[in-house]
Amino acid sequence: MDKNAINTIDEYILQFPLETQEILNKIRNVIKEVAPEAEEKISYQMPAFSLHGNLVYFGAWKNHIGFYPTSSGINAFINEISEYKGTKGSIHFPLKKPIPYELISKIVKFRVAENTKKANVKKKK
Repeated sequence: MDKNAINTIDEYILQFPLETQEILNKIRNVIKEVAPEAEEKISYQMPAFSLHGNLVYFGAWKNHIGFYPTSSGINAFINEISEYKGTKGSIHFPLKKPIPYELISKIVKFRVAENTKKANVKKKK
């Protein structure tokens, strides 16, 4: 599939092997459970969720799942994510290890609260 032609999260997920599709769908469902009001989109050619601004992104790579909860989502969970590689804005979950869905859920909850608080402060101004 032409990566430039990806318009939905479903299209994105379908381009990967079945095992990876299952992981991506489960991450998507975890995010939807925690943030049912969040809007799905493709951004930077990756699945993304938006709620009062960007919430989280995720994507599949050759050897890992990248999870992108912004730098604040990384910093708030620095101890819990210390066993994973990543960057200042991403966490890399190796495909050969169990994906920590509960941790993903906690990070998304944090990001929902953070974005909601920012949106409420903006409304008051």
